[in-house]
Amino acid sequence: MAHEHYFSEIPESQLKYRQISVPLAGQTYDLTTSNGIFSPERIDIGTQVLLANTPPTPPGGNLLDLGCGWGPIALTMALESPHATIWAVDINERALELVRRNSEALGITNINAVRPSDVPTDIGFMTIRSNPPIRVGKSELHAMLRHWLPRLVPDSDAWLVVQRNLGSDSLQRWLEGTLPAEFAVTRAATNKGYRVLRVRHR
Repeated sequence: MAHEHYFSEIPESQLKYRQISVPLAGQTYDLTTSNGIFSPERIDIGTQVLLANTPPTPPGGNLLDLGCGWGPIALTMALESPHATIWAVDINERALELVRRNSEALGITNINAVRPSDVPTDIGFMTIRSNPPIRVGKSELHAMLRHWLPRLVPDSDAWLVVQRNLGSDSLQRWLEGTLPAEFAVTRAATNKGYRVLRVRHR
């Protein structure tokens, strides 16, 4: 377990479920998490900041939670927008299984919890919301964002939360210098040591 990370594809540690109560979309729900994933004890502070500083979820279309973990962002979007299609994407198979388990427990039927390669390439997204896995390393992170952010449809936004001392400002500068000209990058909020970055496809 010493070398296991939440971005391991198949965690090697023995699966141990846990039950937690969390607020999502204005209500409190009892959900299941486990070891071998990101923040199994609670909704982490960065995701809390993101959820508190983003607009209402688009009511329809395809919506992406990039690096979904056990699913707080995807579940929130699904609860807020039951007619949208939510893509909860992660490489961690244990996290994806938890998203499916929690979706079923809440009676949610509009979440696809899948690996990145399982998302059809012709889909564009009405929004992307992500607490991206900064600790995977800069090259992996940059490759991920270069792949997914251009899939925003015109007149839509991505919202990323990044801890300030883990490079939010340098990431903002990189996004500004890397994305095509029709994308605008701004800092939408700062709270509890985190920045919320907004990427607008104009």
